[in-house]
Amino acid sequence: MDRHEVQQRIVEGGVAAVLRGIDEDDIVPVAEAVHEGGVTAIEVTADATRASEMIGAVDRALAGTDAVVGAGTVMDAPAARNVVEAGAQFVFAPNLNTDVIEVCNRADVVAVPGVMTPTEADRAMAAGADMLKMFPASTVGPDHIGALQGPLGDVSIMPTGGVSTDNVADYFEAGAVAVGAGSALVDYDAIEREDWDAVRESAAAFVEAVEDARA
Repeated sequence: MDRHEVQQRIVEGGVAAVLRGIDEDDIVPVAEAVHEGGVTAIEVTADATRASEMIGAVDRALAGTDAVVGAGTVMDAPAARNVVEAGAQFVFAPNLNTDVIEVCNRADVVAVPGVMTPTEADRAMAAGADMLKMFPASTVGPDHIGALQGPLGDVSIMPTGGVSTDNVADYFEAGAVAVGAGSALVDYDAIEREDWDAVRESAAAFVEAVEDARA
């Protein structure tokens, strides 16, 4: 699957689940439960211990499904190379590092750097970013999407950070192509109990909110 197909799958699904701070022993059952809840884009954060192994394990577990598996919190080029080698199909970052975008472009992997200002957005697109991660979205709110798109045109913006079932409709109405969600989608209390049904149900509730927002 080339990066354009991966990007299309992220946009079609509408949401990427951010799996952060999850033990290696739990990462596969959590990812499987979230996917069963309807989430097709699964992000494992690169700041985890043994992140590459975890990405590889999730990638293998969901092979043959419609899931795309990637990495988040990828701050620099060495980290980008590590997660790409582990099988990441997309790379999300909270910051703009053009070296990360270059690594992704060479590997045919979706690059989604973090931006906040029009200058950062313009630099990211010029460097070859596939989409832009508006982060942290809660700081500026849905209206900031239009503020970025006004001077830059119809760029693909993916708000992350503070997106919930309560406000996800506002972000899509403002022009988001997809959103990223962590604790609003992933039930960490259920993970502590190893209650995978509850993890699935929490993810399904967020997916339903996304579908309602885009209806």
